[in-house]
Amino acid sequence: MDRDELYMRRALELAKQAADEGEVPVGAVVVKKSTGEIVGEGRNRRENDRSPLAHAELTAIAEASRRLGGWRLVDCELYVTLEPCPMCAGAVINSRTERLIYGASDPKAGSCGSVIDLFLYPYNHIPPITRGVLAEECSAVLTEFFRQLRTQKRAKPKTN
Repeated sequence: MDRDELYMRRALELAKQAADEGEVPVGAVVVKKSTGEIVGEGRNRRENDRSPLAHAELTAIAEASRRLGGWRLVDCELYVTLEPCPMCAGAVINSRTERLIYGASDPKAGSCGSVIDLFLYPYNHIPPITRGVLAEECSAVLTEFFRQLRTQKRAKPKTN
């Protein structure tokens, strides 16, 4: 198993934890490139935290910043199961993350090429992006989550 698959598998584990908690299954890990150490982890927690800011990427970036003692994620890579939204893409830029790796594309909110590509603009930091790592597995977790959600909604009796 190559390095990208290894860390994406950990992000997938976090995504599955999010699904088990009733959250949209997205997981993220920040890895220190030189050591291979995971320095930040996150999973979607918007529903449980009741916060639009509780995205997997933001949680992982915040944890990594605390652990490393600064806001610049020098020598760090971010692995995430779903293409980042505009907010999370902005956090990647602002944290100076050295490389972004994601699994599934997001045709509704993806900001790394699906809806818009924020990394085409002349920001002061633009990391290289690796797209589609374990894309089928990342996509399958999301597809299954939303399939189950639709099934649950149909099974609930309608109240007037």
